[in-house]
Amino acid sequence: MGNILFIINPVAGGGKAKGLISLIKAKMKKYKIEYSIKLTTKPKEAITIAENSVDDYNITVAVGGDGTINEVARGLVNKGKGVLGIIPGGTGNDMAKSLGISIDPVEALEHLCNGGKNSIDIGDVNNLTFFNIASIGFDGEVLRNTITIKKIIKSRFAYGISVIYSLFSFKKKKIQINIDGKIIDEDVILVAVGNGKYYGGGMKILPEAKVDDGYLDICVISKIGKIKLLFLFPSIFKGKHIRYTKYVKTYKGRNIKITAEDGVYLNMDGEINPKVKDIEFKLKNEKLNVIN
Repeated sequence: MGNILFIINPVAGGGKAKGLISLIKAKMKKYKIEYSIKLTTKPKEAITIAENSVDDYNITVAVGGDGTINEVARGLVNKGKGVLGIIPGGTGNDMAKSLGISIDPVEALEHLCNGGKNSIDIGDVNNLTFFNIASIGFDGEVLRNTITIKKIIKSRFAYGISVIYSLFSFKKKKIQINIDGKIIDEDVILVAVGNGKYYGGGMKILPEAKVDDGYLDICVISKIGKIKLLFLFPSIFKGKHIRYTKYVKTYKGRNIKITAEDGVYLNMDGEINPKVKDIEFKLKNEKLNVIN
C-alpha cells in the first residue's frame, strides 16, 4: 500500500470531514500504513497540495465533499501522475456515489485499504477539468439561488426553498446542441453532460453513465410546464425521469458543443461558473487512476 496522504477540507460537511481524523488514524494504525494528514486553509489550496505532494505518496486521498475531490483530482491531473482516493465528508458526496464508493466513511476507509484501482475518464468543458457532471439550466439557477438564500436562511430547507423559487423565476433557454455532428435545436430546461450518474445532492441525472466507457452521457430536458416540472423533478433522484420521453432525451457522445443565444451559467462539479454563450464538452486523452 505504501504511503498515503489525506488532504482534508476542515469545513466540508459543516466540519464532518475534520471529524474523521481520529477514524483515519485508527484505520491506518490497524493496517500499519504510513500516512500524513494535511488540512486546507482556503479554496483551491487542495490543488496545490496534491501537485506538490504526489511524488512522495502512493495514494492521495481527498477527504471532504465534491469540491475537495475535484481540487485534489485536478492537482493529480496537472502533474500527470498519482492515484486518487476518496473518503466522503461533504453534504452531497455525488462523486463518491458515481464511483460506487460508500458514503459511510468507515466502509470507505476499509475499501481504501483493501480496494482495487480503476482508470476513469476525465471531462473537459471550455478548457476546465471536471470529473463528474457539468450542466446548464434550471439546476444552475437553483444552486445560485441556494447560495443567496443561505445567507438569509441558514438551514437545510434553503435548497427546497430555492427549488420552488427557481421553478417560478426560471425561463427556458433556447440552445443549439451539436453531439458528434448531430445538430439539435431545442428550448431546454436543463442539459447535463458527464461521466458520473449523480449530482446535486443525490439526483441520478445520468442513470446510464459509466465513468470509464470513453463517452460522455447527455440528458436534455426540454421545455415543460412548471407544474409538470415540479412533479417530474423528484423522479430524478431515482433516475426515473428518463421514462418521460416526451420531455427527456438521453444521448452519448465524445464531443458536445452548445450554443446559447442569451448565455447560460455553467454548473461544473457543483461549482457555478460565469455566463457563457458557447460551451464545448469533450474527454481528455488522459485517464485518472482512482481507488474504487
